[in-house]
Amino acid sequence: MSFHSGFAAILGPPNAGKSTLLNALVGQKLAIISPKPQTTRNRILGIINVPQQKSRDGGQVVLLDTPGVHLPDSSLGRKMMAEVGNAMEGCHLILFIVDVRRKWDAADGLALELLKKSATPAFLLLNKIDLLPDKRSLLPLIAQFEQVHDFKEIIPISALRKRGLDDLLQSILQALPKGPRYFSADQITDQPVRFMAAEIIREQILLSLREEVPHAIAVIVDHFGEGEKLTRIAATIYCERDGQKAIILGKRGQMLKRIGTAARLDIEKMIGTHVYLELYVKVQPGWRESRQFVEELDWRHQLEQIAGPSERR
Repeated sequence: MSFHSGFAAILGPPNAGKSTLLNALVGQKLAIISPKPQTTRNRILGIINVPQQKSRDGGQVVLLDTPGVHLPDSSLGRKMMAEVGNAMEGCHLILFIVDVRRKWDAADGLALELLKKSATPAFLLLNKIDLLPDKRSLLPLIAQFEQVHDFKEIIPISALRKRGLDDLLQSILQALPKGPRYFSADQITDQPVRFMAAEIIREQILLSLREEVPHAIAVIVDHFGEGEKLTRIAATIYCERDGQKAIILGKRGQMLKRIGTAARLDIEKMIGTHVYLELYVKVQPGWRESRQFVEELDWRHQLEQIAGPSERR
């Protein structure tokens, strides 16, 4: 049996199910999920180690979840699209995922144009087939996509229900070259826990607040003190206007308390200790247009700061 390894970038329009697919294939929650578009802001790496069997090859699949492809209208949007480009660069396979229920629109066309510019082989993943009342409706959709791009494989799946994912993983593995292991066998991501904690907090904001507020929200963990039984976390929620701050706080601080409680429980599940979580809300006018502030949101940049003389708090 052979050992295959390589990188596969998950590409597609917003809300196609990219992060759900990453989490389902890895078997753990690495990327936050919400029904709001552009939930994912950074490329997120997930590692799958596939054991060799008598009749099957083994290997290591490194997945790269990416932000939904869109026309950027801010510094944040341009950074998100740069994350897409960085994920596609040097990958061995592209997993182009679409929601089978949605009509073709500009976001799909923009994502397809990115794919066409790449010489990387691609799979077409027709996601959310569990929501189709008649599976025969897939046939004209498949024919439509076959006319616009030469996909290596076309695979119907349900990332949420985990349908078709075993066969998909084997197909991905066979499409990757024979090669060495890139990461240790017990590693599932390269993300620091403190960044994942910030994302969990942002996820609870996305799930709790109305439409216009979440896109103006950023979360930075200021302090992350790990203990054997208790982890102390202090994080700042940034918004752009005083009115947004009032919404996040809620009447007598009840909304912030609800967000903090839900986030704390999810973080405790992730790290396996009790968590003491402090949340602060600050107004940072126009932060989405600030290139410097947007760069600070990247966990790689945050690690460089942490390695300096002191933390932010």
